[in-house]
Amino acid sequence: MSVPSVSTSASPIEGNKIAHFVGDTGDYWRLLIRGNVLVAVTLGIYRFWLSTDMRRFLWSHTQIGGETLEYTGRGIELFLGFLIAIAVLVPIYVGVIGVSFAVPGWQDFATSILFLVLFVLGQFAVYRARRYRLTRTVFRGVRLHQSGSAWIYAFRAIAWWIPVFLTLGLAYPWAQANLERYKMRHTYFGDMPGRFDGTGTSLFLRYIVLWLILVVPAVLILARVSAADWSLLATQIAQSVRSGTKVPPQSSAVLALVFAPLWIFFVGMVLAPAYEAIIMRWWLSGVRFGEIALTSNLRKRSVYGIYLRFLLGMFLLSIAGGIVGGVIAGFVATTAISLKGSGAAAVAAQILGTIFGVVLYVAYLLAISTIYQVVVKLALWRLAVESLDVSNFHLVELVKAEGQQSSPFGEGLADALNVGSF
Repeated sequence: MSVPSVSTSASPIEGNKIAHFVGDTGDYWRLLIRGNVLVAVTLGIYRFWLSTDMRRFLWSHTQIGGETLEYTGRGIELFLGFLIAIAVLVPIYVGVIGVSFAVPGWQDFATSILFLVLFVLGQFAVYRARRYRLTRTVFRGVRLHQSGSAWIYAFRAIAWWIPVFLTLGLAYPWAQANLERYKMRHTYFGDMPGRFDGTGTSLFLRYIVLWLILVVPAVLILARVSAADWSLLATQIAQSVRSGTKVPPQSSAVLALVFAPLWIFFVGMVLAPAYEAIIMRWWLSGVRFGEIALTSNLRKRSVYGIYLRFLLGMFLLSIAGGIVGGVIAGFVATTAISLKGSGAAAVAAQILGTIFGVVLYVAYLLAISTIYQVVVKLALWRLAVESLDVSNFHLVELVKAEGQQSSPFGEGLADALNVGSF
């Protein structure tokens, strides 16, 4: 679980371009491959230590002003935090399910309550997990830390998601800006307070084009669907089937019903890299610590290049997986046919083939995860770091150490609910 050390000796600094990522992609491949093998062998338990190793690699190879970040978290902390989170979540699930069975007619209500509770806990976990990661991040011997209330953040997030939902996402930029301001207002680098200067309006101006392309056509399509007389349409289609005549023109509503989700899915996939680039650049350019300011020149085309390489890797992996799977299936089928006379041997061959199939499936999923982490996540991290300019960096000399490590419970809860960020 060790990570190769990186020299933190100062390097020449030109202007504000003092942020660099100095990690080697090959080292990260080896870390991920070894880690995912151990994840498979331990039935998933090692993933907490793998996440810790990944963070140590990224932190320790991120260089600012000639010095690198340090991540001091431990895998055992994440594991114990996850166990505590499970101990909290299980009674909630059992209680809600018990009420739904005990009280007739409460099933739908209980499901809604469970969704609301999990959403609140998810936002709570996002804030607490961020606090954990910050307090395990050290730069120049000074720890980052976070104050504020995770419950206030959770209910603030809920309050913002209501207008986001009602406006079909139009309010999202202002929701993001408000939540980021709350997080950064309670973030500190030693005794230096953070803040967020990004605005919802500036994000909206970058975001609105994507929203118009994705949402407006989908709304128009769904409007066509809602305007259709479905009972009349069903009768007309039934009559046309019996008589063999042409389906009436109103059947275009059926096509619209199918096309709307397809539009959202495929167009959303195409626009996702642009959206990610917009959010990353907006957020990075809004971060401040005292008078130290970050700006980013991250480009959409660079993010698209990363995702295109990932799609190519997935294509090649799928071909290789299909070939291996075909060979195994052919071997099992041939063996089963040759042993048709001996029932026990044929059954054993089928069982062995099933085991091979499960192993291949797990290996395929872990390979996807590995490729994604290296080709996408590592590349995005490198791209974000290399895009940064830092103003007034010399003011870090005035920072005094403050803060202490926080509980890993929030990180464990975020992992159990599959929310938050790396």
